[in-house]
Amino acid sequence: MLVTKNLFDSAANMDLLPLIVFSIIFAAMLTTMGDRVFAITRMIGQANDALMSFVMLLMYIAPIGIFCLVASKFGQANLDGDLAKMAGQQGLYLLTIIIGLCFHAFVTLFLIYWLFTKKSPIAFFKNMSQAVLTAFSTASSSATLPVTMECATDKAGISEKSVKFVLPLGATINMDGTALYEAAAAIFIAQIYFPLTGQELTMTTQVTIAVVATLAAIGAAGIPEAGLVTMLIVLNAAGLPVEFIGLILMVDWLLDRFRTAVNCFGDSVGAALVDTVMPKDDEPAKEAQATS
Repeated sequence: MLVTKNLFDSAANMDLLPLIVFSIIFAAMLTTMGDRVFAITRMIGQANDALMSFVMLLMYIAPIGIFCLVASKFGQANLDGDLAKMAGQQGLYLLTIIIGLCFHAFVTLFLIYWLFTKKSPIAFFKNMSQAVLTAFSTASSSATLPVTMECATDKAGISEKSVKFVLPLGATINMDGTALYEAAAAIFIAQIYFPLTGQELTMTTQVTIAVVATLAAIGAAGIPEAGLVTMLIVLNAAGLPVEFIGLILMVDWLLDRFRTAVNCFGDSVGAALVDTVMPKDDEPAKEAQATS
């Protein structure tokens, strides 16, 4: 599952997890070779920019496709007499994701922050509230980054060195809210699809979904609805049909804002932890003065 004999065959069959593993290893090798690979790294960067422009173009027409997928699922449910049941499932799914994201933000991240910094996580959250609200309104980690950096330095008191090191990196790879959402969404789809085919949702499948969701979230772009793209990786890894993604599209616009806010707050907590363990600029001077 993590490796493949033929990368092109994996790409053609939408088996994206081996491609992610290869990309991580290949990128790690490129970082060790310096200027010798400048041409290929520049080419990859330009190709990424072009593909992101293409993705943004697709985002303009995505609402039409999403409407058609949702209408198809609900129309079929209405014909089968299961419309009320599907609406109830959607409501329970929405509530489950929101509760999970809130638990992660206000319990897990609060506890981690307090254990490492010995400071009040409530006060820290208040200081970062402007960035969290901006992330909720824009549904984009990248668009929120300047506000997050400003709040972290001016209000939360995190050093500029830690902020510049952690937050841009976190906006790209630290997608904890997205990982939680993708795992829960995939299990929700599996609970509907597997009974239709006589399969059971085993613990192995659930662990696979959790691991793949974590890896796939690393590759999610900091733009609205980017989690839907990496969601395809999770569904393929779990053996679920990608067309069932229509079951979650109706409420994804709202959940996208919640998970982006959690991503932003998680980045801020990471910056605070790094700032706690990172030597301050005045410490070398104090050590030199003590030894003289």
